[in-house]
Order: sequence, then C-alpha cells, then structure tokens
Amino acid sequence: MKLISVCVGLPREVIWKGKPITTSIFKQPVAGRVMMRSLNLDGDRQADLTVHGGAEKAIYAYSAEHYAYWRQELPGEKLPWGAFGENLTVEGLSETTINIGDRFRIGTAEVIVTQPRFPCFKLNLKFRRDDMVKRFLSSRLSGIYFSVVQEGEIGAGDAIERVSRDENNITVADIVSIYVREADEDLVRRAIQVPALAVTLRDYFQQQLERST
Repeated sequence: MKLISVCVGLPREVIWKGKPITTSIFKQPVAGRVMMRSLNLDGDRQADLTVHGGAEKAIYAYSAEHYAYWRQELPGEKLPWGAFGENLTVEGLSETTINIGDRFRIGTAEVIVTQPRFPCFKLNLKFRRDDMVKRFLSSRLSGIYFSVVQEGEIGAGDAIERVSRDENNITVADIVSIYVREADEDLVRRAIQVPALAVTLRDYFQQQLERST
C-alpha cells in the first residue's frame, strides 16, 4: 500500500445555481512533506465544520484505482489527483478489505479508519452536475475517513503500513451497505459495537434498529 498524492485546499467561494457557496472541496496536490495534524493537514481547511472535518473525519483518503472507473463514467472529465476532494490519494486500500478500526502508519503519522464518505451536494458543485452525489453513492467507491492518532509528516511515495486490524471485521463497504439499508439486522448490531465507528453513524444506526423493532 502506498501514498500516491497529498492534496490540500482552503475554503473558497463559488457560485452554484446562482448562490454563493463556500467550499474546500477543490484540492490540489502538493510537493514535499506535509504535517498531518489531529484535525487536518497543514495547508488544508474544512469550510463547514457542522458536516465536515472534526476528529472523526480529519483526513479523507481515496483510492487511485477508483479513478479508472470514473474515467469511464465521466468521459472527457479531467480527473487529476484530488478530484474527489480527497486529502490522500492512495494505492492498495479497498473499502471491501479495510475494516473500521484498522490502524495505519503513513510516514511518521498514524491514523485509524472511522467511516466511509457520504458526500453532500458540494460534490455536485465540484463536477457541475446534479447527479454526482447519487452516482458516487451507487458506485460504492466511498473512500475512507481517518482520525489521526499520532501526528506526523507524510509525503507522496510513503508506504502505508497496517499496524493493526480491527477484530470485529466490519469493513468500510459494510458500513455503506448499512447506510443504504441493504444489510441485515445482525450486521447493524455488530457494526455499532465497533469502538472506532464514528459516533454520528453509530447513533444513526441505533435509531434504525429501534425503529425496526
């Protein structure tokens, strides 16, 4: 597993459907080594902290392998690294094999997997099309959010080493299935027992269970 690109961006105002929107979804690859902090990378900020950022969504990673799918889905669209708003473009991390709670070392930093990404309308804004959020969710290529458990420096080309694997064996893809209600109750009950699962998702899934009983 390998870090292909480190991407950062600061809030900017853009016009979407006639209204000004502040967003940090526009990320650009940076050269050299970057300090990974507890809430973001140096040079990166989230625009709306009510739905983005925070300790459980500090760093967003997206697989370089997913870009082939999107080049077929979006012919003619320029897709440089960072196109999906990711901080880290990575190689070898799959939603179907990475568990919530898995811990990784990248450079001198360490991170832990907390949840998939469920994008807001700003992904539509980024690609200037109304169906992008729907297509992204349907693809099941969600990417991975990390919390930072040890700050440190990272840079493109760094190896990504799995330090530990969560024994609950709930994958990132499992969480997507639960979110779109394609999972059985047993999987939901197992998922909410995973300590590293983001609190907002745990609460949401618990509410689903309560409504079904």
